[in-house]
Amino acid sequence: MNRTELARVIGQRTRLSGSFTLRSGVVSDSYFDKYRFESDPKLLSAVAEALAPLVPARTDYLAGLELGGVPVATMLSNVTGIPAVFVRKEAKTYGTCQLVEGADIEGKRLTIVEDVISSGGAVKDAVNALRERSAIVEHVVCVIDRETGGIEKLEELNLAVKALYRHSEID
Repeated sequence: MNRTELARVIGQRTRLSGSFTLRSGVVSDSYFDKYRFESDPKLLSAVAEALAPLVPARTDYLAGLELGGVPVATMLSNVTGIPAVFVRKEAKTYGTCQLVEGADIEGKRLTIVEDVISSGGAVKDAVNALRERSAIVEHVVCVIDRETGGIEKLEELNLAVKALYRHSEID
C-alpha cells in the first residue's frame, strides 16, 4: 500500500462522527480513534512498514509508550528486527516495580515510538524518566502529528521527531 493510500485508509477507519468530549473538555462532532488502526493487524503492519525507514540506524531499543505506542512498537520491532521495550506512565507498585519492561536500558540508545503526538506531554514525561535511568534518548517516531504544537515542544528537549503523517494529511 503506498503512502497516500495508507493515509486514506487510516482516515476512513479512524474518523468517527457524533458527539465526543475531548481531553480538553471541548465537545466535538468528530473524533479520531487511533486504536482503530492499531487493532487491525493488516493495517498496523502497513503502518509499521511505512514507519520503519524513519527509525534511526543506531537504535538499540524501540521504546513503546503506554498504551498506544506499545502495539506500534511491537509491530515495528517485528518489521525492523530491533527489540522493543515498553514504557509505563508510572512504575508499577508490585512485582519488579519497573517503569520500563523488557530490557535493561542503561546506556542504551532508545527511539521513542508513539502513535499520536498532540501536546507532547506523554513523550516529554517518558523521555525525562528514561534519561534519569541513564538511557540515551534523542529520537522520536510517531504515526501521526496532530499539528497542535507537540513536536515543537519536544524539539526543545533536543529530540529529533519524525512523524509518518501530519493530521491534515489524514483528514
